[in-house]
Amino acid sequence: MIRFLRFNDPEFDKTFALIVARGEEVSSEVETAVKAIIADVRERGDAAVCDYTARFDHLQLTAATLEVTAAEIDAAMAAVAPQALADLQLAADRVAVFHRKQKTETWLSTDENDVLVGQMVRPLDRVGIYVPGGKAAYPSSVLMNAVPAKVAGVGEVVMVVPMPGGEANPHVLAAARIAGVDRIFKAGGAQAVAALAFGTATIPRVDKITGPGNIYVATAKRLVFGQVDIDMIAGPSEILVINDGSGDPQHIAADLLSQAEHDELASSILITTDELFGRKVEAALADQLRTLKREKIARQSLAQYGAIIVARDLAEAAAFSNRLAPEHLELAVADPFGLLPQIRHAGAVFLGHHTPEAAGDYLAGPNHTLPTGGTARFFSPLSLDDFVKKSSLVSFSKEGLERLGPAIVRVAELEGLEAHAKSVSIRLKG
Repeated sequence: MIRFLRFNDPEFDKTFALIVARGEEVSSEVETAVKAIIADVRERGDAAVCDYTARFDHLQLTAATLEVTAAEIDAAMAAVAPQALADLQLAADRVAVFHRKQKTETWLSTDENDVLVGQMVRPLDRVGIYVPGGKAAYPSSVLMNAVPAKVAGVGEVVMVVPMPGGEANPHVLAAARIAGVDRIFKAGGAQAVAALAFGTATIPRVDKITGPGNIYVATAKRLVFGQVDIDMIAGPSEILVINDGSGDPQHIAADLLSQAEHDELASSILITTDELFGRKVEAALADQLRTLKREKIARQSLAQYGAIIVARDLAEAAAFSNRLAPEHLELAVADPFGLLPQIRHAGAVFLGHHTPEAAGDYLAGPNHTLPTGGTARFFSPLSLDDFVKKSSLVSFSKEGLERLGPAIVRVAELEGLEAHAKSVSIRLKG
């Protein structure tokens, strides 16, 4: 069901190369199909979006019915249990509190009397968030993308979400209302990404697209990047748990399954310094799988991309974690804060036996939109910075230009840019 490995196994590197590369390869057929959809949406706008929605989601729409109405959102709010609304509001509040701490303000430097430099921080005008609507509904994704945008001061947040067969998940719409989403459209897939990137008569063009999706959505985001900004190209979900033999094997098994149930490409890995503990986790996985509604998906995920690895010590486990740069990293050890300094690369780190990854998925506060596939080596979680842009500010006084101008002229001349040099020297002559 799940591999049991050691780092010195002959096939170890080959096995992990396959795990790391899962979901990376985009077939030429997918890219060709997505390019055609993008071109069609650019050409035909709403009509193309409606045609693809009918084909892929079996939902007949017109330009007039593309947008979710206020009445539909009201009905969704009424259909959601009061406790669920309270839980979603609690999550939204905690996400907002965390992201407010990330705010940066416009600043000016007064280090020099005759030259002023600084940075102006401004929110984006309009952001589009993509919310998946296929194998499961994700109100948490609405909160994680829309709340930071609103905290940042984005002028308008536009949401697209597929509604196969016309089924609108009330929790997703309720989360959108709670998060302050301004407009919602009943479209998904590459056609929704294209509509956000280029605009149609009904769906407004945005400055940035955030949110996860399937391979067609991810490919579309990659292809429209440059026309608009994007958050990242998110791959299949993953979790790495480092363990020292402490804690409850049932808990670790549950944490591994929390990622395996996402989809068949998800990866769940345990590194433990205690082989007996690893065997207990293996047995617990078998027991818990039998009661899981998404057993088939989780079982395939564990068989293809799961592993239990026996490490010599925690230093070896941490070194491998840094090599993998996992999306979710649990330090399920007796002294998690003692191990933390050895961790260099991870999307999010969960410390201690009472901190399951799911806490971060829903309402701990930090964003659950995280880099995957080893990209935590250079990407960061979605944050307030994703919803603002920064402009440099420069102001020279007459004295400042006289002091630094000759050096500016000389550097411009080094590059052979005569007009650049003259734009400064002509002022110095005055």
